[in-house]
Amino acid sequence: MNFGVDATTAASIWATIGLVIFIGIMIYFGVPKLITKLLDDRIKKIEDELARAEALRAEAKALLAEYEAKRENAEKEAEDIVATAREEAFRLTAEAKASLEALVARRTKAVEEKIAQAEMQAVAEVRSRSADIAVEAARVLLQQQMAEKGDALVEQAIQDVAARLN
Repeated sequence: MNFGVDATTAASIWATIGLVIFIGIMIYFGVPKLITKLLDDRIKKIEDELARAEALRAEAKALLAEYEAKRENAEKEAEDIVATAREEAFRLTAEAKASLEALVARRTKAVEEKIAQAEMQAVAEVRSRSADIAVEAARVLLQQQMAEKGDALVEQAIQDVAARLN
């Protein structure tokens, strides 16, 4: 039965008929539904993974922002600690300087008081010694005068007493 068709055309027709029968069998057994279901499942799985990836990305952004804020707070805290330590060091230095100046002033005053006391003691000793020397000189002078004019002075004193009694 050759209807005037050459062999290549007949082969093409039979291949087309075979393809239509194959597609019909595939449709009959529900292969397109299976393929669609497999593709839908695969699409759903990819969508779930994309959603999970997006959630992880958002979480990572939130964590990054949180850690950035913590880092900034830590830097600010460190700067505050350094500033406080610097202020404390200046305050302690000023206190130590004031304390040292007060100590030097007290010691200077104590030394000046000791010097003044030593001067007063030296002056008192000089006066005491001068008084002792003056008393000794007066005693020696009186002894000499008494030795020379003693009898005359006694006579004069007796006359003065007698004159006063009369």
